[in-house]
Amino acid sequence: MKPDKPAVWFPAVRTHTGTDVFTQRLVTDLKAAGLRAEITWLPARAEFAPWSVRPPSAPPWANIVHVNSWLHSKFWPIGLPCVVTAHLCVHDPALAAYKSLPQSLYHRFWVRPIERRAFSQARKLIAVSAYTARMVNQVFGCEAEVVHHGLTPANRAGLAPRQRPHRPFRILYVGSWSRRKGVELLGPIMRQLGAGFELWIVSAQRKRPDRDALPINSRWLGARQTKAEMETVYQAVDALIFPTRLEGFGLVALEAQASGLPVVASDNSSLPEVVLHDETGFLCETNRAEAFAARLQQLAAPGSVWPELSKQAIEHARLRFSTARMVQAHRRIYQQVLGPMVASQDAASGLQSRQSG
Repeated sequence: MKPDKPAVWFPAVRTHTGTDVFTQRLVTDLKAAGLRAEITWLPARAEFAPWSVRPPSAPPWANIVHVNSWLHSKFWPIGLPCVVTAHLCVHDPALAAYKSLPQSLYHRFWVRPIERRAFSQARKLIAVSAYTARMVNQVFGCEAEVVHHGLTPANRAGLAPRQRPHRPFRILYVGSWSRRKGVELLGPIMRQLGAGFELWIVSAQRKRPDRDALPINSRWLGARQTKAEMETVYQAVDALIFPTRLEGFGLVALEAQASGLPVVASDNSSLPEVVLHDETGFLCETNRAEAFAARLQQLAAPGSVWPELSKQAIEHARLRFSTARMVQAHRRIYQQVLGPMVASQDAASGLQSRQSG
C-alpha cells in the first residue's frame, strides 16, 4: 500500500510539562482532521536513563514518526522517516544566568548531543516559534520551519467578554516554580500592588514556597491537569502574569488570551510573537517588578482598557492561532516527508511491472 496519507506515531517521554500538552493536543487535532495518530508514552526516566527503558515497537500502520527534540535516538524506529519538534533551545545564552551548575552540565553534555543527532537525522525540523527557530539555527546551524501552537474550539467555547474585572483584581500565574519562569519576582510585584489584588497560582510544584516568598494576598491552587479545570480557572480571574526570562513559545499566554485574559508578560524570547503590546496585554522589561506592577494597576483602574484588551485577546487567539492552521501546517509537512517515499515506491512499482512484462 502506498504511504500517500500520513499516519503518525508519537513516542514521547511523559514530562508533565507543556510538551505533553502539545503532543496530546496535536494528536487529538490530527485525529479530528481524519489522520491516524497515536502516542506511546515513555516513563520520565527515558529522558536521562534511556538504557533502563525498553524501546517500544512502532505500530505497523505508521509511516511517519514525530518526536520532540530531547528524545534519545534509541527510541526512534528504524525505517520510518522522522519529524522533530524543537520546543525550547536550552542552550540559549540568555538562559545561562538562571541555570544551576548541574543543569548547565546536563544540558551541555547530555541534551545537546541528543539534539544534535536528532536535528541531523530529522527528515523535517519544526520549531514552535520564530525565536526558537533562530536559536536552533544559531546553536546547531539547522533550518527549522515555524509552526505556532493552535487552540481547539473548546478553549474558547461559550466565552462572553466581561465588562469589568473582579474586585479585588485577580492575577493568575501558571507554570513551573523555577528561576527561568521569574517566580521570585511575584512576591515583590504583589507587595507593590497591595490590597485590592490577589495572586492565584497554578503549579505542579509539590512543595509550596515559603510564606516569606509570597505575601498574604496570594492563593496557591496547586496543579490543574485537565483542560476543563484550566478553563474554569482562566474564567475566574482577570489577567495573566508571565514574568518569564525565556520561552520557546508561551502556550499559557495564548490559552489565557483565548479565555479573554489580558497578559502582562516579559518582553523577551518568543513572547512578542504571542502577546500584542497595548492590544492584547502588555510587554514589560524583563526583571522589572515595578513595570509589571504598574501595568497591572493600569488594568485594574476604574474605566481602564481591560474590557477592550480582553475582547481583543480572544479575537487574536482565534484568528492567529487556530487549530485548523496548526493541523494544516503539520499535514503539509508530513506530506512533504512522504512525497519522496511515494515517488520511490512508484518508481519501484513501474520497474517491477516492466520486468514482469
